[in-house]
Amino acid sequence: MDAQELYHFWMEDPYFDAETKKELAAIAGDRKEIEDRFYRELEFGTGGLRGVLGAGTNRMNIYTVRKATQGLANYIKKEGMEAKGAAIAYDSRHKSALFAEEAARCFAANGIRAFLFSDLRPTPMLSFALRRLGCAAGIAITASHNPAEYNGYKVYWEDGGQITPPRDREIIKEVRAVTDFGQVHTMSRQDAVKAGLYTEIPAEVEDAYMEELKRLSVHPELIRAEAEHLKIAYTPLHGTGNLPVRRILKELGFTQVYVVKEQELPDGAFPTVFCPNPEDRDAFALALRLAEEVDADIVLATDPDADRLGVYARDRTDGSYKSFTGNMTGMLILEYILSRKKELGLLPENGAVVTTIVSGKMAKPITEEYGVKLLETLTGFKYIGEQIKFFERDHSFTFLFGYEESYGCLVGTHARDKDAVAAVMALCEVAAWCKSRGETLCDQMNRLFEKYGFYQETLFTVTLKGQDGAEQMAAMLENIRRNVPRRIGPYAVTQYRDYRADIRMDVQTGETASTGLPKSNVLYFELEHEGWCCIRPSGTEPKMKCYAGVKAKKEAEAKERLRCVREALTLLLHQ
Repeated sequence: MDAQELYHFWMEDPYFDAETKKELAAIAGDRKEIEDRFYRELEFGTGGLRGVLGAGTNRMNIYTVRKATQGLANYIKKEGMEAKGAAIAYDSRHKSALFAEEAARCFAANGIRAFLFSDLRPTPMLSFALRRLGCAAGIAITASHNPAEYNGYKVYWEDGGQITPPRDREIIKEVRAVTDFGQVHTMSRQDAVKAGLYTEIPAEVEDAYMEELKRLSVHPELIRAEAEHLKIAYTPLHGTGNLPVRRILKELGFTQVYVVKEQELPDGAFPTVFCPNPEDRDAFALALRLAEEVDADIVLATDPDADRLGVYARDRTDGSYKSFTGNMTGMLILEYILSRKKELGLLPENGAVVTTIVSGKMAKPITEEYGVKLLETLTGFKYIGEQIKFFERDHSFTFLFGYEESYGCLVGTHARDKDAVAAVMALCEVAAWCKSRGETLCDQMNRLFEKYGFYQETLFTVTLKGQDGAEQMAAMLENIRRNVPRRIGPYAVTQYRDYRADIRMDVQTGETASTGLPKSNVLYFELEHEGWCCIRPSGTEPKMKCYAGVKAKKEAEAKERLRCVREALTLLLHQ
């Protein structure tokens, strides 16, 4: 059926509820809107679902959630793991609790016991819980840091990490095989509870999570000495971080924690921000105002599902608050962990740090100094979490830290995804250490720049919505593949990588080798003077993501180099 036929099917079939039909009736005659809602099924990708809320096959609603859950349930049963059950968490977004309930009832109707948090919880707590409970899989209902009109559905496997190849493709195949809503099973919550197939996750799981976090502190005695002197302004941005972040800070001894009242309570409309993204300065407006009022040392924000952390810190030189990129926050925590563990004789001989190909490169000289292995993965924290599984399986390395440029990091192995609650804990410990020396996070970051070089990175996106947008993005990448540039701006391309073709090519000699990573639709360019840039289509949004990074001896020089690379990369996309 085409979009118009599907629209009429949804309007007429008794399977769809009155609320859905009322919403669709409001767009009758709007062919463009109907086309956008029904021209395709909302794609179940390598991480799950993410899309705009609403009625239609290309929207997030109870029907697309049920269909995805049925496919996942079919896969769990094929693997013979239905007795292990599945865990479910959800954030503060519109309909998150409803979608979690629908998923739980679908699992139960398939004979798979559903473990559901009684209230909203951070995504990393799901990763911890499903391993703690011995589940086969897990679902987090969240659209992360996207605007309020979005929601999503992230799938995790028994190791606690998001699904990765080849399992992701196998699950996608099962979801796509559910071609008729009549194939989807569901049952009432009451019947599911009576059958022992619907269970609330006990409070002891969250207690155990908190205990695991506290064990990750490198210098707990330092925190005890300095915690009462460090002033922390914090906003959960209407999301799940409020209670867990306040709890861990309180239990560690931090007493001067000031929470933005206007953004304290969960609210899926995110009324005080355009977008609940800790990467955006606008999201910090209220937190920075509070910080000025209380003279805070650091200002922290977590996104709705509390897996990303944004940071500002007071600069002693002029009294202003300076922002930290995800890469900078990662380097502050990384250098602290490695230096303090070495000082205490706790640094393992086979220690490893894991990051992604599009993240900042300062980790390279830092890990070299401390004799730690640095590994790069494809973009996406699921690949970082996957490395922990590999390390445990073959005993090759001891995981020390993982980070990515998009404001996510992981301290420890309690979870297998980025964890902003743990990141808050670690970053506050670094700040307490700086405080004990009469310094700030800004002082420490400047010291790292002076020692290792001024690394600067950027990310920008090209948004191309709808069916035409997807075709345009594909055409952009194919054009570059046919005409591999030898220069990007003033800088020579030294190495070109096409991860889809699994080719790493020396641009000067033409010699090729394997990238050493799984295939993915990503183009990467190594530039002279340790510069680089990368292009990839987003896996969850109608965007082309463009990354770039440079290194220089001085900050001004680094910023100018980055400006040149960004401009040239923009021109390359539109040639």
